[in-house]
Amino acid sequence: MKVNFYATLRLIVGSKSVDYLLEEGQTIGQVLNEIIRRFPALQRELLDEQGQLYRHVHVFVNGRDVAFLENGLDKSLNDDDVVSLFPAVGGG
Repeated sequence: MKVNFYATLRLIVGSKSVDYLLEEGQTIGQVLNEIIRRFPALQRELLDEQGQLYRHVHVFVNGRDVAFLENGLDKSLNDDDVVSLFPAVGGG
């Protein structure tokens, strides 16, 4: 499975994507936790003090925002899925 990183997250990871060996039945939330374990600096960018995903961070699976998927972060993933992580982006 592939995990794509955008904007400032790429600087932390050092690459625009990483391959992830998915375990059977693993959920989006579990994959996020594992990615944060591999790249600890992502925690402050993705999670609040309670360990919840910031509202301004967007996670997409195969181009669909997890916030609109049935089961949200508890949705199981497949080997051919692509997860994309977007931090808040501001401009003016």
